[in-house]
Amino acid sequence: MHRAGAAALSQLLRGDPPGLDEREIPCPCGQKARYREMRARHVLTAVGDVELLRPWYLCSHCRHGQCPADAALDIEKLDLSPGVRRMLALVGSEAPFDHGRRQIELLAGLKVTAKAVERTAEAIGADIAEGEQREIQRARQLDLPIVVCQPVPVLCVEMDGTGVPVVKAETAGRSGKESGQPAHTREVKSVLFSPSPRGMRKAMRSAIRIPLLM
Repeated sequence: MHRAGAAALSQLLRGDPPGLDEREIPCPCGQKARYREMRARHVLTAVGDVELLRPWYLCSHCRHGQCPADAALDIEKLDLSPGVRRMLALVGSEAPFDHGRRQIELLAGLKVTAKAVERTAEAIGADIAEGEQREIQRARQLDLPIVVCQPVPVLCVEMDGTGVPVVKAETAGRSGKESGQPAHTREVKSVLFSPSPRGMRKAMRSAIRIPLLM
């Protein structure tokens, strides 16, 4: 079944030469890259090794060659398909890399090296960490989605704190609420924003008012 699937997928990935209106594509150097020939390569997919045939373009100015189909399939400068990379990252994060290699061969019938499991798991882990850092940076800079609604002239702000159970490492060196007992929780602050009711205008004179600049 794997061989049949790989053969069928290879047929689907055999591209045709570009038409006359697709013989030139933009090059990163700012010039144009021209179609030169059809080139073949092998990629390991979830159904096994497949061969794809795609157009190859060359820029006469900077001599940079490129295959747009590789970028579209997310296999540019990679010998593993996105599906295989996800599988390797999963087994690589759960067990030693050589054990993950054996799992992939047993469960999916794919032969890879322990080094391939290691490199793929580390690369995808780095991408995930980078994405998380971008989200954290956006939150710190208040890069929030634009809210399309009527402006709110006055906003009520309520804040409270509560204890959240954590692991022992998070409370190391902290004393608990009872004398001589270690802490079992860490305090978390919660903030609630709500519009000011019309009937509370007078009471809000002594409350915190935050003008919204939306």
